[in-house]
Amino acid sequence: MAGLCTGRVVIVTGAGRGLGRAHALAFAAEGARVVVNDLGVGLDGLPEADGPAARVVAEIEALGGQAVAHAGDVATGDGARSLVRCALSSFGRLDTLVNNAGFLRDRMLVNLEEDDWDAVVRVHLRGHFLPLREAAAWWRAEAKAGRPVAARVVNTSSGAGLLGSVGQGNYSAAKAGVLGLTLVSAAELGRYGVQVNAIAPAARTRMTERAFVQTMALPPEGGFDVMAPENVSPLVVWLGSDASAGVTGRVFEAEGGRITVMQGWRPGPSADRGARWTPAQAGEAAAKLLTAAEDPLPVYGA
Repeated sequence: MAGLCTGRVVIVTGAGRGLGRAHALAFAAEGARVVVNDLGVGLDGLPEADGPAARVVAEIEALGGQAVAHAGDVATGDGARSLVRCALSSFGRLDTLVNNAGFLRDRMLVNLEEDDWDAVVRVHLRGHFLPLREAAAWWRAEAKAGRPVAARVVNTSSGAGLLGSVGQGNYSAAKAGVLGLTLVSAAELGRYGVQVNAIAPAARTRMTERAFVQTMALPPEGGFDVMAPENVSPLVVWLGSDASAGVTGRVFEAEGGRITVMQGWRPGPSADRGARWTPAQAGEAAAKLLTAAEDPLPVYGA
């Protein structure tokens, strides 16, 4: 296989199904050697009997590509370290990390248990941080040793992280945290040749099909499947390749055939009286500023 990622070694976490599987196959189709990570758990994060990572590796090999499976828990230090070591021992290098692993435990806030909060924040946010830290340490060492680094990280956020989503306080908070992590790591790691970006994908996966089954119906026969996860992968592959040189600290929405650059928080209307406000003055100023500000986009499900 030859293409946009020929010679690159790519890790994709949560790559046994859905978006991760689509990304792994797309990278392999462009010539990358892929580490397919998947813990093999259900939608709620509990263990399942089968191991989907090995099946994706078999798919890639059947198409003439190279891949290895990794079944470690990337939300643990040992799992993240073994993931990076797997890439290095199998292929001798690491060029791209795609953080994608996650699951859902949706509840309205008043019904959300502490364990459900911790489990979701753990896999989405800690499961991004730890592999990124381990990969970044290796890239920094390479750069300090004088070896050229053109590394790429693609983090996976969500519209829930950008706007919020009713019934998903834990997931929304974690995905918003991924955006903050993306901005900081892009700023810190650029000196070592590492670019870090994030996507907010919309696609039909195990995580979304139950929650949004009415809006994620299959397309008419022969029509364009807007919600197919494979639609998101081309942008991820480009961001994970040498071709994206100079693009870092950015967030993209991807759905169907649409790609959107998200602008993030920016200063809006402002007032400065040059001295401390009283509560009444602050309230009057805030109310006036709100009349000049744009209305926020609605929370999903509101």
